[in-house]
Amino acid sequence: MSACAHSLYLLPFDHRNSYVSDLFHFGFPLDARQRMRIEDSKQVIYEGFLEAVAHAVSERAAGVLVDEAFGAAILRDARDRGYTTAVSVERSGSDEFQFEYGDDFAAHIETVDPTFAKVLVRYNPEGDAAMNLRQAARLRALSQYCHRTHRLLMFELLVPATGAQLQDAHGDPSAYDLDIRPRLMLAAIAALQDAGVEPAVWKIEGLTRREDCRRTVAAARRGGRDHVGCIVLGRGANEKKVIDWLETAAQVDGFIGFAVGRTSFHDAVADYVAGKATRKQAASRVAGQYAKWATVFEDARKLGT
Repeated sequence: MSACAHSLYLLPFDHRNSYVSDLFHFGFPLDARQRMRIEDSKQVIYEGFLEAVAHAVSERAAGVLVDEAFGAAILRDARDRGYTTAVSVERSGSDEFQFEYGDDFAAHIETVDPTFAKVLVRYNPEGDAAMNLRQAARLRALSQYCHRTHRLLMFELLVPATGAQLQDAHGDPSAYDLDIRPRLMLAAIAALQDAGVEPAVWKIEGLTRREDCRRTVAAARRGGRDHVGCIVLGRGANEKKVIDWLETAAQVDGFIGFAVGRTSFHDAVADYVAGKATRKQAASRVAGQYAKWATVFEDARKLGT
């Protein structure tokens, strides 16, 4: 089984539909000038990544997650420099997992030759059963492709609440996250594994309780999957919440790092796009945030040893 046991500090900026609409207010289809502006802004984020790795973040742990549509050149450059790379293969903005490039997904992955093929999947084991079966079939095909080609699969698991589950949490999303989502995540991981989906890394929504982190690792590693790792995603949360999630997870064996995107780059890129920050200023702000997460994670990990 493919594995990823070493630390993984991922800077994700594979956002597409939300990135284009939120930061640029562009509509699709894009013209050539609009596309160039988006690609340029992602290059600024990448320059921040390179600055952080040059001064603060371990090269061995460092990695980027970018989309092929606006970041193919970044993926190739990062790969050539020896960094971990991941490319998103899901269709942006879709509630049901679909391949971005349909049946041609393998050719597109091979074009940028990443360390990881990454999927973002909304999967609630108590939700739409038919949709879950359709998703699992597509994901099994991707997992089998990764196994055949000796690539690693990264699985970003989102478990959105059903109406009934949110009602059980008295309409409070925070209560759902604390008291209901953790058990649903365990059930989702087991169901996907049983369906033949075998990630090397699970990209997990932040958990408040350390015991929930332990249970998540146990689920990810059940049945001899001893070298599977988990990383914490940022979910666009504020800095304090991200730090809380990182500190909780870092003290649990099996959580090997993080993938914090929007909280790292959003404000810096927004200011760059609006002309309120120079390219260098924006890149340095991204570098500072990314390096901060690495420091927080490593300091908390020491407390847990």
